[in-house]
Amino acid sequence: MAEQSEDDDGEEFQEFILDIGLSWMASKSEYPVWLSKEDYDRFVPKSGPVDVQLSIADQAITKFNRTSVMQIGEDVRRLLGSSLPDEVIRTVWLGVTNSYFDPAEHGMTGRDWMRRIEQVWTRSIRRVDAAFVPPPAHPVTDADLRRAVLEQMRSVAGELEQAALKDSVPGVVPALEQVVGEACADLGYRLFLRAMKAYFVEINEERCEAFTALGERFGYPEFLVDDNLNVHNG
Repeated sequence: MAEQSEDDDGEEFQEFILDIGLSWMASKSEYPVWLSKEDYDRFVPKSGPVDVQLSIADQAITKFNRTSVMQIGEDVRRLLGSSLPDEVIRTVWLGVTNSYFDPAEHGMTGRDWMRRIEQVWTRSIRRVDAAFVPPPAHPVTDADLRRAVLEQMRSVAGELEQAALKDSVPGVVPALEQVVGEACADLGYRLFLRAMKAYFVEINEERCEAFTALGERFGYPEFLVDDNLNVHNG
């Protein structure tokens, strides 16, 4: 699943992919969760916060090519197949969405929320492919990549943790580290980048270059790493 330019109707504009999978979904979760009840009734009739969030995954099926769409399910299964505690998954989701959506406020654990996303994602794909069976996850568990991700995360850990605390989300960095170590280095890195962007944590150009170089090792699209990063030029 990948974000593309609004004019994209296929593969032609792949260079404008800005994020993929769950980190892409998190980037879209800011709207319209923050709307008042009156605005919900006006703009999102008969739908609440959970449905609005799930619609992000549902609508992606019709907007992106099959290869891109598969990343949402892949990321979810990476988390569900790991040993991560529910609270770690919840903390990460709070961090990457800037606290816009808390599964606990809607009676769900972190894993419950991932299962809901997977259910909607699977059902949506089956609208166009009735025989679809989700493939097994393939998490990135390479030790060198895990170390490289953790090194970059720890270089800005204090700044990110402090920024998240302003939204009453303690423990974001340790939770992200657990995703890297217990679930997947790729997913952990993309969620870390999403959290950095959500809290607009400032970095210098040298750090941005290091982030980008690591993204290249994962084969990320050109703009995925630095799009909306708060890079201080000077």
